[in-house]
Amino acid sequence: MSATFVGMPPFPAAAREKLADAQLRRNLAHATSTIRARRAALVAEVEASVDGGWEALRVAGAEAKDTALRSLDRQLLRLEETLTANGATVHWARDAAQANAIVAALVRAHGADEVIKVKSMVTQEIGLNEALAAEGIAAWETDLAELIVQLGDDLPSHILVPAIHRNRAEIREIFLRAMGEVGRGAPADLTDAPAVLAAAAREHLREKFLRARVGVSGANFAVAETGTLVVVESEGNGRMCLTLPEVLISVVGIEKVVATWDDLDPLLRLLPRSSTGERMNPYTSMWSGVTPGDGPREVHVVLLDNGRTRALADEVGRQALRCIRCSACLNVCPVYERTGGHAYGSVYPGPIGAILNPLLRGVGHSDQIDALPYASTLCGACFEACPVRIDIPRILVDQRAKIVDAHRGGLPTPEAVAMRTAATGLGSARRLAGGERFTRLGLWFARRVGAPAWTSARDLPPAPAESFRRWWKRTDGGRR
Repeated sequence: MSATFVGMPPFPAAAREKLADAQLRRNLAHATSTIRARRAALVAEVEASVDGGWEALRVAGAEAKDTALRSLDRQLLRLEETLTANGATVHWARDAAQANAIVAALVRAHGADEVIKVKSMVTQEIGLNEALAAEGIAAWETDLAELIVQLGDDLPSHILVPAIHRNRAEIREIFLRAMGEVGRGAPADLTDAPAVLAAAAREHLREKFLRARVGVSGANFAVAETGTLVVVESEGNGRMCLTLPEVLISVVGIEKVVATWDDLDPLLRLLPRSSTGERMNPYTSMWSGVTPGDGPREVHVVLLDNGRTRALADEVGRQALRCIRCSACLNVCPVYERTGGHAYGSVYPGPIGAILNPLLRGVGHSDQIDALPYASTLCGACFEACPVRIDIPRILVDQRAKIVDAHRGGLPTPEAVAMRTAATGLGSARRLAGGERFTRLGLWFARRVGAPAWTSARDLPPAPAESFRRWWKRTDGGRR
């Protein structure tokens, strides 16, 4: 599994199924509305306390990311140099297969058959857990929401809260059923109180933290100037993974680099407010290679491309590489709130996933990917919420155009036939006048043959009893 979930149908079919799940919609509506309200309160604080308000902070964050992206080749070489000087070993991976092979080889070289993991979108993107399992290596998720997804043999449905589609009662059942199969089981008297569920997860994970010799992480940011990797999280499990194992392997997308330490300032103020609705993250962990007597004795950093240079070459779409994975666009999206993340068929759901997957993978070869840029109303709420000002609606429209271009040639689709027919009729006043006699037939054709996928979700007007031209003639031009 790489950028998309294998076996998932394209968005229109998946969304139709999810819309019928009333419990899912209730779970999503409650969670997203709560996060939106918390974010709004924290943004209002910035408006009152920062020169230029929230918008000035957004501009600063976007510029910090763009500065690095404009000179990405130089920044990556600088990052490699500073990481190496700090005692880390840097590996380069062109794609998911190469990154997975590097991580698996490192784990095997240390005689380990399990790893503990910090929550990481990029390792989900490359299907690292599945690749390690194929090598006989167990990968244990330690983030609470990721643990719920893993124990439930489920798939993540949100960038920040992967188990957002589950409620407390469902989580209790998952813990009771599955925890004992892979470690310390949940207590028999487990309730669905959040504190009780968290305590059961803590006890279950404790033995894994103390036993594992290898930890795996991603990184929210990588500072080229100092060779520093940064992980922000809310639970403390990440810090346990980063400090307890003998060996730490960090898989980092090349777009995570920022040029200087100062560039972290706006980003570390934007991210917690946009993601969890907090002024700062409870845990911000930073490490720069190996420190004798403190933390891992070996640090490996895998710098991953996996389509990022493809996205960087796209003049409109490259701004998507600014993304700091805050999930603010998901929480305000009316489409996501009603369908959930699984409908997108990818580890990157919602508006950002609708552009990031086509940019990373290319269009024209997968119905699942080609459907994603259309999974939007283009209402613009995602752009207003994005802390680094990614113009998602503009990229969606641009990707739609690329998808149309990719499918030119060959047999035309029914929709294309309908559009060409309409263009022919509307392109001439004489043809339009003649075609008005067949309005009823044309509307029937549009509903049943020409564009059923379009008309099934939209109302076409009934055919008028009399055309405008006939009315004009009958009334002598409206009786001027």
